[in-house]
Amino acid sequence: MLFEPILEVRDFLERGGDVLYLILMVTFLMWILIADRILYFRLNRQKDIDRVMTAWNARSDQTSWYAHQVRRMLISDVETRLKSGLLMIKTLVALCPLLGLLGTVTGMIEVFDVMAIAGSGNARAMASGVSKATIPTMSGMVAALSGLVISVQMERFANEETERVADHLTHE
Repeated sequence: MLFEPILEVRDFLERGGDVLYLILMVTFLMWILIADRILYFRLNRQKDIDRVMTAWNARSDQTSWYAHQVRRMLISDVETRLKSGLLMIKTLVALCPLLGLLGTVTGMIEVFDVMAIAGSGNARAMASGVSKATIPTMSGMVAALSGLVISVQMERFANEETERVADHLTHE
């Protein structure tokens, strides 16, 4: 009973072929990076923003050319910390459908191999290859969509936070 879902996942991975294991690893890495960003946003973001605000407010000169450059550096520092890892997440999101396509191609090659050996009339022999052709495509798309939604939200949040910090670092 307890192991039934695990066995179903294992069967699904076997039906999808070797490429499905690669999609699983990429998706796992993508969600580890997403979890890291979420933890940063919840735990450390405000500390970094407060540090930058304190550094800016401690300056006696906030109007000179040099002060403008320091302000730009502080905003850039916050933006870099907020967006750290987002490019890698977006790259992994883009990689998932491509790996699904790779699974489609390898599955179709298996179908053609079966057709060459057993002939085109043996549907049972071709079913495994068709499974290996369609399951990775679907899995790659689902993985990409799950990561895409959260990465867009995180990027929007990072941009809004950067703008908020820039608005608070005013020139007196």
